[in-house]
Amino acid sequence: MPALATGASHEPGLYELLAALPSQLQPHVSHPEDNTFLQDMFGAKSLRSLVKIHERLQHYEESKPIPILDSAVALAYGGATIRRDEHTGSILVARIMRGGAADRSGLIHVGDELKEVNGIPVDDKKPEEIIHILAQSEGAITFKVVPDVKEEASTKEPKVFVKALFDYDPNEDKAIPCKEAGLTFKKGFILQIMSQDDATWWQAKVEGDANPRAGLIPSKQFQERRFALQHHVATVPIQRTSSKRSSGFRRSFHLSRRDRKTNKSMYESKKSEMYDTADVPTYEEVTLYRRQSGAKHRLVLLVGPPGVGLNELKKKLLISDPQHFSVTIPHTSRAKRNQESDGVEYHFISKHLFETDIHNNKFIEYGEYKGNYYGTSLDSIRSILSKNKVCLFDVQPQTIKHLRTAEFKPFVVFVKPPTTERLRETRKNAKHISGKDDKGSAKPFTEEDFEAMVSTAQTMETQYGHLFDKVIVNDSLLEAFSELQLALKKVKMETQWVPVSWTHS
Repeated sequence: MPALATGASHEPGLYELLAALPSQLQPHVSHPEDNTFLQDMFGAKSLRSLVKIHERLQHYEESKPIPILDSAVALAYGGATIRRDEHTGSILVARIMRGGAADRSGLIHVGDELKEVNGIPVDDKKPEEIIHILAQSEGAITFKVVPDVKEEASTKEPKVFVKALFDYDPNEDKAIPCKEAGLTFKKGFILQIMSQDDATWWQAKVEGDANPRAGLIPSKQFQERRFALQHHVATVPIQRTSSKRSSGFRRSFHLSRRDRKTNKSMYESKKSEMYDTADVPTYEEVTLYRRQSGAKHRLVLLVGPPGVGLNELKKKLLISDPQHFSVTIPHTSRAKRNQESDGVEYHFISKHLFETDIHNNKFIEYGEYKGNYYGTSLDSIRSILSKNKVCLFDVQPQTIKHLRTAEFKPFVVFVKPPTTERLRETRKNAKHISGKDDKGSAKPFTEEDFEAMVSTAQTMETQYGHLFDKVIVNDSLLEAFSELQLALKKVKMETQWVPVSWTHS
């Protein structure tokens, strides 16, 4: 059987190899029925068709085809794209880019048939030929169009803003219909959605950008499907530490060094797999928010790997303004010691009451060490906020999304370490509380500690970076503290972008 040409005649095609396979295997086949099976399978028309499709697609890919609209530079920048109707052959306006020249004129609409460009008839021309005419034009460009008969909706779309939770470069997107019409953005950018008419490709522009023309971005649904396919709906297991692996848990500022414990979040106690599934970060609808005088302050969440300096930053904030900042006081079921006072080091409660509160999901984090429970409650946060103070709270990153509610409106600060090389220089004489040491004594940093700190920070940022409002590199404690102070001052005084659900609940 002849092989389908693939553009490389000196190499056998896939179909030729498959066709020859049964005869080559025949000496090794012991039963006649096996030989019949092989002949039938490799001679099947369906397999033959699939192989031909495969080789044609391979040949097509090797030819490096360029989409027609990739050459539509001039028209794309003018604010519209065109296509040829498959049935009638007419040149139609496929898309109007919001804010572009075509949109601002109000004279061209999606579905309009293009008849002439600068007096030149385009009925018999290909889209790329029309683009060439436009590219050669100087000054004003005149279009003759036949308006589409469909009536456009007269209602004006409300302004919609979203926070981008991923980086996007249209030049690297093989699916976009026109790369020149795409909009580049980074994680954290605020985008104004100008049109959602196309279920796959929205039109948007970066908030504050002087360029009035919108660009194409993948829609939320489309991007979610792509991410799901890329990561096979990857799940991120919630970190569950044991008494032998407690280094991942950071003690609250008030926790005694002697009371190391296993850490759990309030949501782990539900034992529901739904909380183990990673969110697919695409866009989050946001709105402007400014704290009104007399309203409760926003909860400040500090996140970072062990040893990065969260406790040091909290201490400096508390010392700088003890009337404005405060930290939560943990609960424990262990007995109160002679030198301790209830409500100072801990809130001391019975083991039965602690277990009841665990069952009722009253704890954000809790753990057990040597038969005693330790944990931080939601009410301890509410108590601080009700006193018109800013509550500082450091948490495991998987707990953030469960505190991102209209009640707390958290401002999330991720504190990350500098490079391993800088850690060696800046932390040479520093010490930290080793989670591996049952006595909780301070020990010098090791090379392993530095590498673990950097690695953990990278993992946190990769998995939870879309939840961070501010990222601070703690290269110098004084500089990091100044940066944190300034950020918290802006949160208190200035308008901020927050999830729309926080203001419409």
